[in-house]
Amino acid sequence: MTWSEMQPLLTQGTVDTLYMVLWSAVVTVAVGLPLGVLLVLTDRGGLLQNTVVNKIVGAVVNIGRSLPFIILLIALIPFTTWVVGTFIGPTAMIVPLAVGAIPFFARLVETAVREVDHGLVEAVQSMGGSIPTIVRKVLLPQALPSLISGITTTVIVLIGYSAMAGAVGGEGLGSKAVTYGFQRFDNQFMIVTVVLLIVIVTVVQLIGDLVGRLLARRGRTA
Repeated sequence: MTWSEMQPLLTQGTVDTLYMVLWSAVVTVAVGLPLGVLLVLTDRGGLLQNTVVNKIVGAVVNIGRSLPFIILLIALIPFTTWVVGTFIGPTAMIVPLAVGAIPFFARLVETAVREVDHGLVEAVQSMGGSIPTIVRKVLLPQALPSLISGITTTVIVLIGYSAMAGAVGGEGLGSKAVTYGFQRFDNQFMIVTVVLLIVIVTVVQLIGDLVGRLLARRGRTA
């Protein structure tokens, strides 16, 4: 396959991959962030200590993390079809991508929030700060550099998931690699696809590292 033939396929594959990863990352953060905070708040000694809730949420998160993505992808076909109307295409893939990444990100959030100095929490409590205020003004801002690192890691995981999704009805670079590289024995196309995925992952990691360092530096000078 010539470069002029590969270019539109690779361009469309890249656009579809970025589309799937972006929106699934948004959903993952929107659901995983409060889930991770809830795990900390309801744990023993937490501000909302509740053993039953903590165990149930923890069990759900652990089950979600333990399922291989390819199995989860197939198991969620009925749910994906119910939500989107189809289980094929980049929009449909957002559902299993997000469901697969939410438990992973929730644990990263839990770890980041636990690292916050408990003395700051006690100080705000002593001034009459409510739990929402403590979360909004102390826990999340103090954990922000670690949260950015967690988001970066999650986005990279989603890029890998999106490549697998391409093999079972999704679009993106994974689908293009299987259809035009593997099935047609086009090693050149496969290599270019792999290089593109490496470039995307590298750019995401560099941006995440840069933002994390800037936030950590701002926190030290504040």
